[in-house]
Amino acid sequence: MLHFITGGQRSGKSSYAQKLALEKSSNPVYLATARIWDDDFRQRVERHQRDRGPEWTSMEEPVNISECDIEGRVVVMDCVTLWLTNLFFDHQDKSVDEVLVKAKTEFEKLMQKDATLIVISNEIGLGGHAENALARRFTDLQGWMNQYIASRADEATMMVAGLPLKLKMHGA
Repeated sequence: MLHFITGGQRSGKSSYAQKLALEKSSNPVYLATARIWDDDFRQRVERHQRDRGPEWTSMEEPVNISECDIEGRVVVMDCVTLWLTNLFFDHQDKSVDEVLVKAKTEFEKLMQKDATLIVISNEIGLGGHAENALARRFTDLQGWMNQYIASRADEATMMVAGLPLKLKMHGA
């Protein structure tokens, strides 16, 4: 089972994903993909950690998400955007298409696990046109990966102002 949740910053994606996970499991996994790059981001991560209770099992994996031991678990992966950022900068010498292939391959390995996946991503292409080539390349990568995950998802939800907008329902 794959539930894809996307939306803009501060749209309520993480809260919604955590609520869904707790409805499915009394001991869900929180798979964090972030690398801490400054104090402001560290504070955001710490706030997220405080928001989760002791019932959560936390795993941190910035790149090799398929290597996490999640068999039989309900997993919130937060988030695709930070994971792709890590892949993108780890492979700066590669084209966007090459990084996309790496991302799809790693995600497919994750999908092979016997787990319920609730995967969070960002819709970064909804704003204005990125002002530099690097940002445009990443926006393309993010958009194509979001499309790929959504195509594989059993359910897809877009969060807007804290409200879930169902894009794809199980079995539909």
